[in-house]
Amino acid sequence: MKVYKVKVNGKVYEVELESVTEKAGNIAASPKQEVKEEVKAAPVASGAGVELKAPMQGTIIKINVEVGSQVKKGQCVLLLEAMKLENEIVATADGTIKQILVTKGQTVNSQQVLLIIG
Repeated sequence: MKVYKVKVNGKVYEVELESVTEKAGNIAASPKQEVKEEVKAAPVASGAGVELKAPMQGTIIKINVEVGSQVKKGQCVLLLEAMKLENEIVATADGTIKQILVTKGQTVNSQQVLLIIG
């Protein structure tokens, strides 16, 4: 994995790239289609429910739910600050909050489980 810094419209972003082997052929999907596929990815189910994972590294600045709260798919459950931007983290399924694994002010890594919806 290599890490690069990319400047877009005056803002600097850190990007991780994985090297892969070269193959002859054409690329079938455009970058926009790949992003849509990532968004549509099914939530990961664990034995106790659906795990909601952090999409990026950042700091939890607000938790909008409590254990036992009913949530609907698409409802904002957390606010995650990354690169001075507030990102709404939304529920990936309808259900009840079974467990909250983070606290306000905590720094989280990409793909870290934030809470479990049952």
